[in-house]
Amino acid sequence: MRRPPSNGEAASEGPGGWGLWGVQESRRLCCAGHDRCEQALLQIGINMMALPGGRHLDSITLPGQRLHLMQVDSVQRWMEDLKLMTECECMCILQAKPISLEEDAQGDLILAGGPGPGDPLQLLLKRGWVISTELRRMGQKLAQDRWARVHSMSVRLTCHARSMVSEYSAVSRNSSKEMGQIEKLLMEKCSELSAVTERCLQVENEHVLKSMKACVSETLSMLGQHFGQLLELALTREVQALVRKIDASDNIYTTESTTGNLFSLTQEGAPLCRIIAKEGGVVALFKVCRQDTFRCLYPQALRTLASICCVEEGVHQLEKVDGVLCLADILTDDSHSEATRAEAAAVVAQVTSPHLPITQHLSSFMESMEEIVTALVKLCQEASSGEVFLLASAALANITFFDTMACEMLLQLNAIRVLLEACSDKQRVDTPYTRDQIVTILANMSVLEQCASDIIQENGVQLIMGMLSEKPRSGTPAEVAACERVQQKAAVTLARLSRDPDVAREAVRLSCMSRLIELCRSPSERNSSDAVLVACLAALRRLAGVCPEGLQDSDFQQLVQPRLVDSFLLCSNMEESFV
Repeated sequence: MRRPPSNGEAASEGPGGWGLWGVQESRRLCCAGHDRCEQALLQIGINMMALPGGRHLDSITLPGQRLHLMQVDSVQRWMEDLKLMTECECMCILQAKPISLEEDAQGDLILAGGPGPGDPLQLLLKRGWVISTELRRMGQKLAQDRWARVHSMSVRLTCHARSMVSEYSAVSRNSSKEMGQIEKLLMEKCSELSAVTERCLQVENEHVLKSMKACVSETLSMLGQHFGQLLELALTREVQALVRKIDASDNIYTTESTTGNLFSLTQEGAPLCRIIAKEGGVVALFKVCRQDTFRCLYPQALRTLASICCVEEGVHQLEKVDGVLCLADILTDDSHSEATRAEAAAVVAQVTSPHLPITQHLSSFMESMEEIVTALVKLCQEASSGEVFLLASAALANITFFDTMACEMLLQLNAIRVLLEACSDKQRVDTPYTRDQIVTILANMSVLEQCASDIIQENGVQLIMGMLSEKPRSGTPAEVAACERVQQKAAVTLARLSRDPDVAREAVRLSCMSRLIELCRSPSERNSSDAVLVACLAALRRLAGVCPEGLQDSDFQQLVQPRLVDSFLLCSNMEESFV
């Protein structure tokens, strides 16, 4: 099942031209699934050490067929990969630099199976992974002054770079003049790196070595820069070919295959999504979604669009082609399958993500917001699975951040009843990720005065009380973080609703104050989260203002009477040990 990141997480990008390839917590719609998120966890790339004159380059995640790191300790594996590694092995022997058996050596990285014939994308990604990994490891060895390892790795790096250039030239069409120039610069830097590291092996003077180290660092940085430029040009070229193929195709099978390839590329991270958006991928995919002939491909095309729209360039392109109107038409058309409408909801959730500043300027969304919100509430009500409900509720949660009018619309559509009824249906709501979306909607709606009566009428206070006790099942960092968000937002919702005396009295009757005190005093109950602590202190103080008799003197004196910051410091220090 897909898992949306919290409504406070932002995908990070590193400095430099390529960003962090494949971080995706997020990447997926501000709401990516647990299974699909795992596809982005294995990443490759250049993460240069902080060396003088160095710069950070990025990593690339491999789609589908995974690469494997393995020790070169199996004759059978070596035989399988002999075709790819022969040149490298020969060069190591010719240079009389055997593979080291150092304790910290992790073994040479090799490809588990070579790229298929005529598959330039796979070739680029796999060779790119090897080269970027070698660059990263070389930077580490350089920082440790391991000159023998640095030189042997520079020789191996030269072999891999030469192989990538020659293999890509063999399977691709005629290279551009610009690519030829960068290829030449790359190979020149590889030769320069091998030569200078070989000279370093013969130098014993530390001062001379120190000055040469700066030279090696600069050469390594320039090599990585040229490699990044070459890889970007080559990938851009392949993306252009895929987009042209989708745009020109009238065959379902061809379009399905090409769209699948494009989706795989979106899993490589934000930089590739930017390339796809820039080269017309959004336009081509919406063209597919507007043709009845390709109706069966709508879910796949929409899923790819949601991935591309994790970057501002994708949202810009969506706005230009009236993508919001197309999404509204799909969501409101009951003739479309539930899977299609769920994927459309995923795109809505992505483009309304509070992490993308561009979403605040989506003028076209305001025009269609009422019908989109209505369709999403209906989808939540009729969802046949947890994933469909998750996508629809994530879209609603993001829309409540997008515009305050959405909360009033949800109130008129009886969304509170729909959401609270779903909480008792394990088929639709069975993970903390889904409850995170529900409590986000409730927290944002609780600013409306009319919301309190609806919450009481639907026994919502009891549900919020249960959310204060949210516990992870697996103990994974993502699930633990989701549980923290649920607890925090439940406390915020309770504090806001407790402006109404009826809600406050109901909360006291359900022993909410006792649970809030427990969360404040016991760090393990809140996973030592400061955000949960602050929210619980605020809710406790709001309830104590209405029903002070529900507190013991010690709780009042420590958690309510002092300044909020003093109570926070007192509770946060309870986990410290002075043994």
